Amino acid sequence: MNSKLNVVVRVDLDHGKAQVIATGHITIHSVNALYVVAKRANSLKGGLDLELDISSARVDAEALEMLHAASKTRQLPARIDPDQAPCTISVLAHRRYPRTAPARRAA
Repeated sequence: MNSKLNVVVRVDLDHGKAQVIATGHITIHSVNALYVVAKRANSLKGGLDLELDISSARVDAEALEMLHAASKTRQLPARIDPDQAPCTISVLAHRRYPRTAPARRAA
């Protein structure tokens, strides 16, 4: 997997939806780039439903927590959006299933 962050944005203003698709490696530093893209998309139309699809990206745990926090509060970090405009953001992440312990062999 490429570690470079790649972002594609799809916007449907008629239906008030935008999708930000990110691939590559999302770290606590590169997550700020996603916030900036989300802010720009959010500024196109009030009440826009924004989906952040990171299901094909490698996401550091701390960066994922940061994205979920923005989703929960419905606001982007103040350093990115000082006006704190409402931002309805949903995060579509790859589901991770816990690894099961290997079965022990009978001796």
